[in-house]
Amino acid sequence: MVNNHYLRSVCLILLTLLSAVVAFSTPRPAASAAAAASSTAEDNTYLNKEQLEFSIAYLNEHHKTDVLLPFVKAFSDLGTTAIKKNAWIGGSYQIIDASITDITQDELCLDASIKQGEKIKTESVKVHLDSDPVAGMKRTYPTLPPCNPMHLNHASKQPIDNFVRRMNRLCNIVKAYSATGKMIQLGVQMGGKGVGKLNDDMYLNQVPHNRFVRKYFYDMASEAALDATILCSKKQFTNRMKMTVMFPEMNPSMDSYRIGTLLELARSIAIKLAEQNLRVRVCVQGSMGVGIFTGVPKQLNGVHTLLQRMDWESEPGEENDGMVGDYVRFGFVGKEHVINAQKSEKEGEPDVEQDDVFLLICPQNMIGLESSIIGSLSEMVDAAGDRPVILLNPDLVDKVSAQGQQSIRGRQARIDFASSFETIFQFQNIYYSGTSYFPILGSVVKLGPLEPWVAHQRRDLMNNDGEVYLPVYASETAPENEVLMTTFAK
Repeated sequence: MVNNHYLRSVCLILLTLLSAVVAFSTPRPAASAAAAASSTAEDNTYLNKEQLEFSIAYLNEHHKTDVLLPFVKAFSDLGTTAIKKNAWIGGSYQIIDASITDITQDELCLDASIKQGEKIKTESVKVHLDSDPVAGMKRTYPTLPPCNPMHLNHASKQPIDNFVRRMNRLCNIVKAYSATGKMIQLGVQMGGKGVGKLNDDMYLNQVPHNRFVRKYFYDMASEAALDATILCSKKQFTNRMKMTVMFPEMNPSMDSYRIGTLLELARSIAIKLAEQNLRVRVCVQGSMGVGIFTGVPKQLNGVHTLLQRMDWESEPGEENDGMVGDYVRFGFVGKEHVINAQKSEKEGEPDVEQDDVFLLICPQNMIGLESSIIGSLSEMVDAAGDRPVILLNPDLVDKVSAQGQQSIRGRQARIDFASSFETIFQFQNIYYSGTSYFPILGSVVKLGPLEPWVAHQRRDLMNNDGEVYLPVYASETAPENEVLMTTFAK
């Protein structure tokens, strides 16, 4: 009996030890769940620790008055409460302070200080990053369309850039225009893609420009054209596109205008598209007008001939061997120059391949009878169907003439047609009012089809140590002149 009792005790001890070992080696469900939750939370972080801490500290220190307080009033229920309470006794309910405590993927978390009578209390509020103004604030702060998530993700996959663009929409709603440029700088400083950033030391006041400066613009414009073409093929962007490239050598109203720069830009865009096996037709408008008043715009005089004679490096053995004539073709503006795929009727001859993209160089109206490009251009766009039509530096504004053309008849239809083209790239310098075209004040840019519009102010560094283009305003739509002038430093 004693031996049996002893054996039973030993077995119980061994079982207890074995259970302890198993329990120690197997994670407890609660611990596993906590670890999984922690890992998931870390993966779903919107901004990294450095970006989050810096953004909160920067906004709390520099933008309480112009950004955070208006945000609380415009986008939280405290704004509605303030309107109701102040309707009886003005100033009885005041939001006197606001500070950010956290930034999530969807919201700003703020602590707002409220003064009601002699009492001051603090309330926590949340402002959605895609908010619209609350009831009672829509007249003071007219809303704007929310940022398209697809546009944000396509332009940059960096969360800090996503945050900056959504913040800029809210800043524009509350008319904190100057803060938008600071937000662009914040995104660049915090490791973003560099949305809206321009190179330093371009020295566009010096003409002729450095060839590396020209190439910088050629590359940016070509990438934007290719990006827009790809988006169009996916039905994510319109096929009616326009590019405005107006640095001094590209501006026909200035004595620095250089036709070679325009042709080099067109060549760069065409080759970039052709390298993706796209057939590009480069078109220039032909003669317009009636009788002795027939002609082409001065800016385009001889361009069609020069396009075909310039060096495309397309000869046998060169880099673009066989490109011209097969992947790059030339034509004029008009539906008859839209080539569709055709089977060859003669045996032994190759089939005719259709044009994939149409690049139209500087289509523009002229003064005089029957001198509007709109008719030929609209017919060509219709004939192209859903294929991309890219206008390079178009001027589709009506030119008033003595015969009454382009003044009243069909004016709205022409305006609507011109407005149907979406900007996929823009660089346009801004100059001081009342002076010549120099010195340059700044620029307005849109560096891609889904990029924001950004205005820069040019500033010279001390001791002639260079120049920088500093972002001062950003928006999802083309900026208005009045808004721009309020953001430029005097």
